[in-house]
Amino acid sequence: MAVTSTSLASQLSIGLRPHHPSPKLDSLSSQSLSFFDPNIRLSVSSPKPSRTVIAMAGSGKFFVGGNWKCNGTKDSITKLIADLNNAKLEPDVDVVVAPPFVYIDQVKTSITDRIEVSGQNSWVGKGGAFTGEISVEQLKDLGCKWVILGHSERRHVIGEKDEFIGKKAAYALSEGLGVIACIGELLEEREAGKTFDVCFQQLKAYADAVPSWDNIVIAYEPVWAIGTGKVASPEQAQEVHIALRDWLKNNVSAEVASKTRIIYGGSVNGGNSAELAKKEDIDGFLVGGASLKGPEFATIVNSVTSKKVAA
Repeated sequence: MAVTSTSLASQLSIGLRPHHPSPKLDSLSSQSLSFFDPNIRLSVSSPKPSRTVIAMAGSGKFFVGGNWKCNGTKDSITKLIADLNNAKLEPDVDVVVAPPFVYIDQVKTSITDRIEVSGQNSWVGKGGAFTGEISVEQLKDLGCKWVILGHSERRHVIGEKDEFIGKKAAYALSEGLGVIACIGELLEEREAGKTFDVCFQQLKAYADAVPSWDNIVIAYEPVWAIGTGKVASPEQAQEVHIALRDWLKNNVSAEVASKTRIIYGGSVNGGNSAELAKKEDIDGFLVGGASLKGPEFATIVNSVTSKKVAA
């Protein structure tokens, strides 16, 4: 699919441009994004009657994760699980929920097999004398298939550094867990035009450490949009996602750029998910507060239907 972009810097109240834009990044604001590999696109430019395709730049399945963070009680989670078990979910979506560690067993033993379970964090190596930490082995023992790493709250509240997060991801992958690898810029970094610089640096820390990208989903979460009610516009999110995919193409491989799912997080809800999902490089969502409401989370999962283009 041919992709074009108007000059977003003139449309957005918070700019995306780096201080010293390279010709490549500066061309993001031009009329054509022709430097991106057209092979990464799934072309739907030649319509044929009665055919439906998913208009996604990546070749992976739509992915929606629910990060419950430090929320919930046994009773509230029982109700949430009942809502999720009764929800009608589109079949062509990978759906994952990440409860607090103490409730993983409750969730895993009662939630439908349609929904996989993730940890919210894991230790950088094998378990042992690390008070308060959670090991990859423990997550696997409880039936988890995924772990969220590099979330902004771990970076900016707990103080985890890029290299440490990359090592965590490498260990989790080596032990067979999928990784939801979070990246994203602070408000002051965006206002300073450093969005690309920050995101590429965080992405590089994963690339320098991980043995393979086969079980990685990248979650772009602008920190200024997490839990604030402020959401990156579809155009803002798409511009960053397409730049991330191009970075993967140039620094890892075209195959990884095509296969790796890049999802968006940051105040996603049932009211804005459909418009965000329409963007070609947005391959799903990592959802915070709205994932605690079963019917609304189902609406977000089912926003995959806005990606379906009759052709």
